[in-house]
Amino acid sequence: MGRHDGKGILLTGAAGGIGRETALRLADEGARLWLLDRDAEPLEALAAEIGQQGCFMACDVSDPASVAAAHEAGRGRLGRIDGAVLNAGIEGPIKRIGEFSIEEFDQVIAVNLRGVMLGLMDLMPRMKAQGGGAIVLLASVAGLRGAAGLSPYVASKHAVIGLTRSAAQEGAADGVRVVAVAPGPIDTRMMASLDHGRAPGQAASVRAQVESRIPMGRYGEAAEVARLIAWLTSDEASYITGSVHQIDGGMLA
Repeated sequence: MGRHDGKGILLTGAAGGIGRETALRLADEGARLWLLDRDAEPLEALAAEIGQQGCFMACDVSDPASVAAAHEAGRGRLGRIDGAVLNAGIEGPIKRIGEFSIEEFDQVIAVNLRGVMLGLMDLMPRMKAQGGGAIVLLASVAGLRGAAGLSPYVASKHAVIGLTRSAAQEGAADGVRVVAVAPGPIDTRMMASLDHGRAPGQAASVRAQVESRIPMGRYGEAAEVARLIAWLTSDEASYITGSVHQIDGGMLA
């Protein structure tokens, strides 16, 4: 038997690197999945790979109507949502303050922070009513330190950590656990975009420099993050809430 047999789990940003690996891991552990992302095409391919345990719907996590419709449809498919992984996020502009527009800043906040808040606003009251649930928010090591040239992203991830701690305090008495995962550099499309943005045409050199500052000497794999998320959403983590779980190869040690 799997750790998640029979559980219904909602996953945003499901088609991306960490999202996709998380979906595959949770499915392997027996979960029934409601997969959300902005574009339906990659979701359809992922659901086909997972099989009957995976259903999907396109969703803009920054839009209240889209979130409400997607969550309601998910409850219709799953019966109830026992767990959620609010993973959708964008890196935004790789520019210094004064170089990016306020519209670019707003877009990052809309997806990375507003999207998380909209998810929590729907999920927490319903989980309270059903007797509990587990919610994992995707933060970042960028939510624990600064990073020149990435202030919109950094601000959004600091805020996600603040939301984690506040939501955990609000949900604890009702059996609703809320935790954050803070990945370091992970070998995904987003990280490749960040490496390129820091020095166009020299991404390999940027990566080598970053890896030299990681005690384990490498970027993490999305599957490694997925394993952590799968554990945190399981009953094995039943006394864990309000915490931020770094997975960064020792980068911030």
